[in-house]
Amino acid sequence: MKVTYLLVHVLSVSSLKGGVGKTTVSLGLASAAFAKGVRTLVVDLDPQSDVSTGMDISLAGRLNVADVLASPKEKTVRQAIAPSGWTKTHPGTIDVLIGSPSAINFDGPHPSIRDIWKLEEALAHVEDDYDLVLIDCAPSLNALTRTAWAASDRVVVVTEPGLFSVAAADRALRAIEEIRRGLSPRLQPLGIVVNRVRSQSMEHQFRIKELRDMFGPLVLSPQLPERTSLQQAQGAAKPLHIWPGDSAQEMASNFDQLLDRVLRTGRVGEYADAAKAAR
Repeated sequence: MKVTYLLVHVLSVSSLKGGVGKTTVSLGLASAAFAKGVRTLVVDLDPQSDVSTGMDISLAGRLNVADVLASPKEKTVRQAIAPSGWTKTHPGTIDVLIGSPSAINFDGPHPSIRDIWKLEEALAHVEDDYDLVLIDCAPSLNALTRTAWAASDRVVVVTEPGLFSVAAADRALRAIEEIRRGLSPRLQPLGIVVNRVRSQSMEHQFRIKELRDMFGPLVLSPQLPERTSLQQAQGAAKPLHIWPGDSAQEMASNFDQLLDRVLRTGRVGEYADAAKAAR
């Protein structure tokens, strides 16, 4: 089957283990992109649909990502995209391809090649509208994650400094290489984001060193400390970058640094700078 590669820069935010804060990282990167003025689409591919909730999207009565995966035609795709509620108080382009619990119906263990490329096909209809696409993936290596990775340029793997972090990160990187070799030669790992770090914990420091010893520069800096401001902003469905307090601003700065790493891997920074110059 012929595949048309996207010109927009697409990043999957993934973990092969639940509960490590993957969606929180997606929301932090989305907030950083919104603050920078990057035209951004967030694809909520996790059946829990938490990123849609965190970006102030009403899930009821709209088409959603499950409809898109069933029929990735342009009309369906556009009807499943809604502007984030974040834009009610601050200008910018930050849209969401709305999540749905029904996406679980597309998460079988043995997807067809046709199914794997459906998200890529869907995003091709709207690639001119955005500079950056962030995909909040399902916390597994079934069809939804493979579909996301096939549509992506890079994957960031989210983990936390626990006993099973090295093994989970290693499984994810091996799976990314498998998809790169078998399906999508442009796919590369962006790196590993270590989330929920407690700097005073000797166990956490040991696990971070273990990750660095095994994966070297793929372990991204900064590591993200455990902060309640992240959960507070997410619970209020507000972007982190406008949440009050020093803790929120510290985390916003961390996500700015991670976003800069994302932008350096593509042409997105050029688009954002040009857009700001035009304004």
